Amino acid sequence: MDLRHYYPIREAKRDEWEDAMSLAWTTFMKFEADDYSKEGVDSFLDFISDEKLYRMFLIGEYHVFVAVDDDKIIGVISLRARTHISLLFVDEHYHHRGVGRNLVNYVAMFVREENKKKMITVNSSPYAENFYRRLGFKDTDTEQEKDGIIYTPMSLSIE
Repeated sequence: MDLRHYYPIREAKRDEWEDAMSLAWTTFMKFEADDYSKEGVDSFLDFISDEKLYRMFLIGEYHVFVAVDDDKIIGVISLRARTHISLLFVDEHYHHRGVGRNLVNYVAMFVREENKKKMITVNSSPYAENFYRRLGFKDTDTEQEKDGIIYTPMSLSIE
């Protein structure tokens, strides 16, 4: 049985910030937090609750896109510096339905068309490394750690 379904993707509305970050937090805690120290978990929470990041979102300098099922946000992806995926989370009830893949494809198209760039990057968590590799991302360096956050830098050519 194929569970894949296309869910609409669009830029997040101003009043959806809290819901998008709540989805990121809930999913992080369920699937990723065990891979991190307390410092890493605290760093992630600080990042998604940062007022400066929120203000950047409000003025269009930090792009947040959401996948929706009716009016419910089921996936979130964000872009920092116009080409770097800084968040990608999908509601656990929508895993393995193509939501994450569609979010990445949407962002790749956005970067290619809006920013005229030919590459996107991500600092993948250990949990998501295989997902990104299946989409064609390549490691650009070895696993690293900063402020308790463990990640592997990766990139994807979008020519």
